[in-house]
Order: sequence, then C-alpha cells, then structure tokens
Amino acid sequence: MKKNMCAASKSFSVKTLSALLFGTAGVFFAPSMLGLAPQAQAAVPAVKLPDFSDLVDAVGPAVVNIRTTERLKMGGAGNQDEQEMQEFLRRFFGGAMPTPRQQAPRGGRRAVPQEQEVQRGVGSGFIISADGYVLSNAHVVDGADEVYVTLTDKREFKAKVIGADGSTDVALLKIEGSNLPRLTIGDSNKIRVGEWVIAIGSPFNLDNTVTAGIISAKSRDTGDYLPLIQSDVAVNPGNSGGPLINMRGEVIGINSQIATLSGAYNGISFAVPIDEAMRVGEQLKKTGKVARGRIGVQIGALSKDVAESLGLPNANGAQVSMVEPGGPADKAGIKPGDIILKFNGATVERASDLSRLVGGSAVNGKANITIWRNGAQQTLPITVIELESGKMAKKGTKEPEVQTANALGLKVSDVPAAKKQELKIDAGVLVDEADGVAALAGLQPGDVILQLNNVAVKDARQFNALVAKLDPKKTSALLVRRGDVAQFVSLRPSAK
Repeated sequence: MKKNMCAASKSFSVKTLSALLFGTAGVFFAPSMLGLAPQAQAAVPAVKLPDFSDLVDAVGPAVVNIRTTERLKMGGAGNQDEQEMQEFLRRFFGGAMPTPRQQAPRGGRRAVPQEQEVQRGVGSGFIISADGYVLSNAHVVDGADEVYVTLTDKREFKAKVIGADGSTDVALLKIEGSNLPRLTIGDSNKIRVGEWVIAIGSPFNLDNTVTAGIISAKSRDTGDYLPLIQSDVAVNPGNSGGPLINMRGEVIGINSQIATLSGAYNGISFAVPIDEAMRVGEQLKKTGKVARGRIGVQIGALSKDVAESLGLPNANGAQVSMVEPGGPADKAGIKPGDIILKFNGATVERASDLSRLVGGSAVNGKANITIWRNGAQQTLPITVIELESGKMAKKGTKEPEVQTANALGLKVSDVPAAKKQELKIDAGVLVDEADGVAALAGLQPGDVILQLNNVAVKDARQFNALVAKLDPKKTSALLVRRGDVAQFVSLRPSAK
C-alpha cells in the first residue's frame, strides 16, 4: 500500500510540475517566447584530457635517479660515547677496558681507522647529451663525496660533478657513456599558463614516477637571479633535479622547489627555466663556476605613489638607493634617487629584473643603462664587472644642525661643506627635526633630502619654498639619504 502511494505521489508531482512549467496542454514555450534571452554559447573548443603514455615512453629513458653518498671514518679514536665510557672506566676501575671497536686484531697490529660509504640523499636528473652530461639541482649534490647515476635500464654510473651554482640551484654532472638517451631542450620563453606538463623523478626514492599538471604561472619572482616556473604538478622530496616536460616531449624546466607547510607536496611547485639552466650549464662546463656581473648599486622597489610623483607612467623600474664609491655605476654617473628603467634595451619591470639582467651580462663587457632623473630619461654607458670583485661602501655618520619649519613637519638646514664632501653630494638639506607627516613617514634627524618630486634640492630656503607650493591633495616624493642609502619617501603636506 505504501509503495503504491509513493508511486502515485511521484506521478502527481511530475504532472503538476509539468503543468506549472509548460501549461495544462503540455505546450512547450521557448525561452524567447517567455521574454528570456538564450544563454550565450562559449566559443572555446572542447579539449580532451591528454594521454601521457606515449610521451612517457619517449622521454622516460633519459631521466635518471641520482644517489649521493659520503665517507665516514669508522674505528680509531671512536665516537663521543666511547670516549665517555673510557673516562668512566679509568676513574672507577683504574684503567680502560677495550670496547669491541678498539680491541686489537690478531697478530698484535693496531687498529686502523676505516672509511665507510653511507647513503646521503636521493634526487633526480636528466641526460642532455649522448656523451653523458646530466643536469640536476645544486642542492641534490651539495656536500656529497660520491654521486651515482642510475638509468631506467638499471645501469649505474659514478658521476663527476663538473660544477654547481647555488644561486640558480643548477648542477652539471658527467657520466662516461655513449649513445645515451637524452632529452630535447625546449624554450621556456614560449611556455603558456594552462598548458599541460609532466614531471618525472624519484620522489621518496620511487624511481621513474610520473606526475602531471598544468603551468600555473610564469616568471614567479622567488629567486635572486632567475624567475621560476610555477606548476601544480606533484613534486616531492626526491623529485628535485628532475625535468618538467611539455606535451612535445621537450624539457622546459628543472623541478627545484615546493611551497609547503608540511614538507611534502601542497599543490604548488617551482622549476628553474631551462634556458637559464642551460646558460648556467654552459658556464659550468667551460670553467666549473658561474661568473656574474655587477654594477655597484643597491636598489629597491618603486612604489606607485613615488612613480606618480616623479611623473612616470607606471611603477616599472628599480630605484637606486646607494651607489658604491668608485664602482661602475659611480663612474657612469648614476646617483642615488635615479630610477633605472632599462638595461641594454631590456625593460626593468621590477627591481629583481635588474639583478638578473646585470648578473647575466658578460663580465668586463660594455652596456647601456637608461635612467629617469629630474623628469626625463637619460641613457648612460656602463662597464659590468665581476660580482666577487666588488667592495661594499662604508657607512655614513649623522650630523644634525638647525633652522626653519614647513608644511611637511620638517625643520631643515643647509648641509655643511664637510658633510657634502663626506657624502659626495653637491647640495641638499639636512633634517634637524621631523614631526607630523614626515615623522609618520619615517624621516628622522640626520637624514639628507636631495630631491623633492623631480626638483633637485639646493638649500634650505629653496626647499621650504618648494614645500610651500605643494598641493595637499597630491602625494609628493622626497629623495632621502640616510648614511650611504637613499630612497624615495612619499607623503602629503598637511593642509594649512
């Protein structure tokens, strides 16, 4: 009985719903007849999920497992626990009893310390040439006494570390072999966010593990000298050094880092772009090290407010906060407060871009650098020197004086001649007191103000006159020097 009632209720509900939607006669009304616009159809073509099996068959043999070991001395003086035991026996029993490790061998010969090879870590890598050059991460081979490379066909080779660069986390290894399988090098500049990629490696020492995902972002700014590729491919400890491969079977990156709170995969992984890795690999192959350029400046990010105050169309560029005395930038005429817009024609969008552009330049080579100063662009020739040969500038001292007040909450005075000579400046004003908006912005006595918006500050009288004309509705930028470091500070004058 209950079953029939349920069936009748279901039938009634369907009929009732049909009548409500389409009328008692069962007539169908099109959306346009009801005054409803038809839903727009997406123009995106349907995409099938990829099958990676053929791709893995093609590239898998060139991916290797990397095992590192270190040599530990066994025997001899013994470890700390043995030494403590010997001291205990000496004190309470008047002598020392030999432990098993210290007992003399037959024949009366003295025990000789022995070295024992123990496993240190596991990582991944991939072959880039038929004669046995292998790329991996620097942190995979760091501190290892021996490195072993194992292929998918179970052949194992002892590898020689040609060189490793910690800044880019790239290592180049060499194994003795011929006609070895190798990967095709792709172009990491042509990758697209959303394209499918796979990773092959040895996570947790599980050889030839394949994981797949998509490229999540390009040029992720997490390194000093290179922008990384972000993907959602599962990467775990042991995957380090393995390849990130596109659907054409080309390696586009070296899996290097993960973003995690637990130590394991958390949905975000990073890879070294292959073009950067190959550039580093070529230097390691030639000289065993990487030589980077420098120009002798300390730089910082350019804020939107400061860019607007200086008349720049956007906040692209690197703000020069310090120039090393006698360095390449100093000789080229670059000054604190300059905004570096281009280096050798390449646009500097972020401060970190300049480090990469300069670092990748030829040491002792000539370059052109475009700066923004006093509301106009200038291009200056500069010579790039090697990073290791630079010297850091000395710290400056503070030397306050006294005089007038203004709408920025500043009391300033002319910079004494000795101070100008010490700081190597021609003009500016010395902050004697900072109050109001200036204090809130972080200014303090002893700071030297070199520029207000795009106008160079000559003396206290001129500076106060400039401040008096500022619009309290607009943000202004002060170029402030503290010691050897200069930076722009944005603030608004208080309304009178």
